[in-house]
Amino acid sequence: MTEPLSKLRISDVTALLARVVVGTVFIAHGLPKAADLQGTTAGFEALGVPFPQLGALLAVGIEVGAGIALIVGFALPAAGVLLALMMGGAYFFAHVGDPLVGGFELLLILGVSALALGFSGGRYSVDSVMPWSRDHSEKKAPTPAA
Repeated sequence: MTEPLSKLRISDVTALLARVVVGTVFIAHGLPKAADLQGTTAGFEALGVPFPQLGALLAVGIEVGAGIALIVGFALPAAGVLLALMMGGAYFFAHVGDPLVGGFELLLILGVSALALGFSGGRYSVDSVMPWSRDHSEKKAPTPAA
């Protein structure tokens, strides 16, 4: 380990804080869609989203499900990619041509943040204790060459 332990803990705490905040924002956007699925479907249809009912269900599932996954740190790469793609879809169907400020900045920040956190979510996550964790693979001793 080349970095001091205190620095690693701070970066893990800040990653956890960022995951909780970003995940909470996604959940806060997904729950109203779930509460009024017919209205969400109608809104998606008006925006030209293909298969609007399926799109509404996917939006709810991704925003709430991947938002929760981001918070607890489970399947972080998949959660980050799904949330980033969701924001790309939101841009494409609802915000193309909008200005950055007052238009699509929230989508951009949320999508890129979720993507980054998906691949650097810190040690304070469910993923860190799972068999696929990078931490487990780094602790293995290298195999000597024959």
